[in-house]
Amino acid sequence: MIQKRICIVTGAAKGIGKAIVQRLVTENTFVVAIDIDAENGILLENVFGKDKVHFSSINICNEKEVQSLFADCLSRFGRIDALVNNAGIIRDNMIWNMSVDEFDAVIGVNLKGTWLMCREVARVMKEQNSGRIVNIASRAWLGNKGQSNYSASKAGVVALTRVLALELGKYNVCVNAVAPGLIDTPMTQKLKPEVLQKLIEAQPTKTMGLPEDVANTVAFLISEHTQFITGQTIYVDGGKSIGASL
Repeated sequence: MIQKRICIVTGAAKGIGKAIVQRLVTENTFVVAIDIDAENGILLENVFGKDKVHFSSINICNEKEVQSLFADCLSRFGRIDALVNNAGIIRDNMIWNMSVDEFDAVIGVNLKGTWLMCREVARVMKEQNSGRIVNIASRAWLGNKGQSNYSASKAGVVALTRVLALELGKYNVCVNAVAPGLIDTPMTQKLKPEVLQKLIEAQPTKTMGLPEDVANTVAFLISEHTQFITGQTIYVDGGKSIGASL
């Protein structure tokens, strides 16, 4: 039986998820890394070693796959100490051009997938009377043009976080959200240089954040030192949420 704390991280293969895995490994935490990107996920497992990271490729939108994941984790480890819901996708478009498929895809991964993971882990943590859940939301839940699907999904994640904090509080489970802003990830690196520069200029800090900035916040929230912080949304956005705009 592994003596380290056990944490599941979704969307773990690259970007913010990969940084979260890297940080948690340094915190003496065993990470169950989840991603549909099997190639990068297996690479992650190989880099850290199977004594620190176990990779599993599942679709978090599929109820049976999620249930099988948790059954496997309980069989292997006997408990789950923390869950970080980081997996997410974007399909940006102005609403008059957005297809139903683009809307459904984003809501499916970002909100339904997060909800499925939370439902299964809530059952485990309620029974063991302990746990930490961190949902990665986004500053975009406050509203972004061209992201009616994404912003709505992340607003749902914030609401879900608040509800679970109420439902699980008496079971010694803390549930919080982290809302990143403009972070230097493979996704932002695909933006046109002139677009990215405008976004950076809209930041009070005039900089992008790093995946490690988000990972550090997650590590704090899932630690055993945060038993009185729950139902909160922590912004990691260089001050963008306080009102800066283009």
